[in-house]
Amino acid sequence: MCLAIPMKVIELQDGSMARVSAMGAEREVALDLTPQAAVGDYVLVHAGFAIEVVDEEYAEDTLRLIGEMSDMIDDPLVAQAAAGR
Repeated sequence: MCLAIPMKVIELQDGSMARVSAMGAEREVALDLTPQAAVGDYVLVHAGFAIEVVDEEYAEDTLRLIGEMSDMIDDPLVAQAAAGR
């Protein structure tokens, strides 16, 4: 399964690169597939590339759900079930 994470563009850099941020993490990503992305936009990031520009509401809803999944993984019963025990 692949997952693209919505991240906010915080800085445009040379060579179609950008610095993005989400959930306390910052990364450099390529904007080759989303050259229209601007500072303040949210982009879906997968494998080091911004693959789509998305609206803020979609990005925030998705990040909230990812946070909820993370909380579930920390639950010992969920972790046990995921491990097949």
